[in-house]
Amino acid sequence: MNCIDLMVEEHRNIKRMLAVIRKYCYKVLKNEKVQYEDFFTLIDFVRNYADRHHHGKEEELLFNRMMNELGSAAEKLVRHGMLVEHDFGRLYIQELEAAVKRVMDGDDESRLDVIANAISYTHLLHRHIDKEDAVVFKFAENNFSKETLEAINLDCERFEREAREGNIQQKYLDILAEFEAKV
Repeated sequence: MNCIDLMVEEHRNIKRMLAVIRKYCYKVLKNEKVQYEDFFTLIDFVRNYADRHHHGKEEELLFNRMMNELGSAAEKLVRHGMLVEHDFGRLYIQELEAAVKRVMDGDDESRLDVIANAISYTHLLHRHIDKEDAVVFKFAENNFSKETLEAINLDCERFEREAREGNIQQKYLDILAEFEAKV
């Protein structure tokens, strides 16, 4: 298993969900009928597939090694770039969840916060993913030793095995397909 190739594939799945989130926001903007409860499922996808599963792999398996083994350039790239953006994404999702709850409790003006936080998240993640695919992952592939890349791949296999036991990937890929068909 090539861990970096797998993470690039997961990026494609995450971008597909970003398109779904954008379509939901457009419905909110146009004041179309929206099942606001659906946002909780979208948030679940983001938190558990994009963040816990995917970002967990990046942070635990790749970024830590980059900071420890590849010097100050890698540390700056990871610590002041990628990890900061992961935290911003978590903030947008936290704020989105709060806004959805307010809308469901009757605060119509909070629809603005739903759109603002969801769209901010989609913009952040699109740029973030593009940087990881084009810069961060290439930097890692070009600078790690063959042995380190092999160790990352072995760790990734273990990580994925545990996720398969919990049915993580299939559950969230099914949710993704369901919501793509819905919007």
